[in-house]
Amino acid sequence: MCHIPVFCWISATVLEHMLSTDKREEIPTTLTEMSIHFLLIQTSLKNQKYHGRDEMDQEELMESDKEILLKLGKLAFENLEKGNLMFYEEDLKECGLDVKDASVYSGVCTQIFKEESVLFQRVVYCFVHLSIQEFLSAVYMYHCYTTRNMDALKPFLKRKSRGESEELTLHELLKSTVDEALESKNGHLDLFVRFLHGMSLESNQKLLRGLVTQTESSPESVQKTIRSLKVMQRKNISPERCINLFHCLIEMKDHSVQEEIQEYWRSENRSKNLPLSHCSALAYMLQISEEVLDVFELKEYKTSEEGRRRLLPAVRGCRKALLTGCKLTDTSYELLASALSSNSSHLRELDLSNNDLKDSGVKLLSAGLGNPHCKLETLRLTGCKLTDTSCKVLASVLSSNPSHLRELDLSNNDLKDSGVKLLSAGLGNPHCKLETLRSVFL
Repeated sequence: MCHIPVFCWISATVLEHMLSTDKREEIPTTLTEMSIHFLLIQTSLKNQKYHGRDEMDQEELMESDKEILLKLGKLAFENLEKGNLMFYEEDLKECGLDVKDASVYSGVCTQIFKEESVLFQRVVYCFVHLSIQEFLSAVYMYHCYTTRNMDALKPFLKRKSRGESEELTLHELLKSTVDEALESKNGHLDLFVRFLHGMSLESNQKLLRGLVTQTESSPESVQKTIRSLKVMQRKNISPERCINLFHCLIEMKDHSVQEEIQEYWRSENRSKNLPLSHCSALAYMLQISEEVLDVFELKEYKTSEEGRRRLLPAVRGCRKALLTGCKLTDTSYELLASALSSNSSHLRELDLSNNDLKDSGVKLLSAGLGNPHCKLETLRLTGCKLTDTSCKVLASVLSSNPSHLRELDLSNNDLKDSGVKLLSAGLGNPHCKLETLRSVFL
């Protein structure tokens, strides 16, 4: 997230404040903690600027602005559910917000202008970033839970037919929100769900004391939620949703999946079957790791074909990727093209030999090979059922500027003389840097 300017700003704001004061607070280690501290700082700055109040403890600070913050939370939540990122004055009024009150929170809610037609302009409101809207939505939902505002919770309790006397537990609420998020095609609730899981921690509830009521969160209840997240990870869900469940565990300060993967990674014997959830998490961890792998060999990992597909994004975190004979599909080549196009990719050598690549696969792969960010120097395509059509695509790649390819292996492919002629157009291009070409033309 540090590649996103707004997160840099939020992190810098929080860290600067914490490091410049004498308070010996723990540095935030989760997104929820960082967002809570950011909210506290912005609220404190607002009180200093408009009310001249310098010294207020956290509970008093939150209590003083509880009403407007919860109204902002209601605005955030109701519009997040609808997919709205911008609001008009009437939207603010529906949530009981006065325009002047909202504008006071310049660090949290800002005013922008958008021309709706050539005849007139309307003032449009939005949060400075979607993540702020998602965080305040989670704060509001947690508040609704503690105050038993069941009407507000209904959208996330569709599967529940509860009696009026039956009390809703925090675990049930969290599970319901996860179920709803997993059904979302665009993942618009993912970050909201992460924040809500972070809100379940007693330490975070204490930080927001005065704004929300603390609940009794027993270790058994926390462990029940953690187990539920792990069970959901084992279901056949998309890699993106799987990673988000992984993040939910981290927000709850549970690193068991991370530890299991690290133990698997350190083990010399990798005969244990790797479940889909761990494949997604491992690929994610390898991508964000500061350590660059020298060699990533896909066959080392005992898993299903879908598991191997989920591991593919990890190639951007290694220098050499060995993917020989792994029964890759067109979807796999699209993932590889995306990795090759990444500015942060370290990949220099790629071996796709003995895969059913065909001409269609080469076309998909070429989107990455021809990208200016691609730094690949060695590409091996031995026995990939290529024809002269692939030669035309590869000639275009070799002609691209810049082209970093130094070695290309096309052995055991039916390229024929026509393929040689097509390939020569790229080989003779001034931008071509190829030094070694291995091939057996039949």
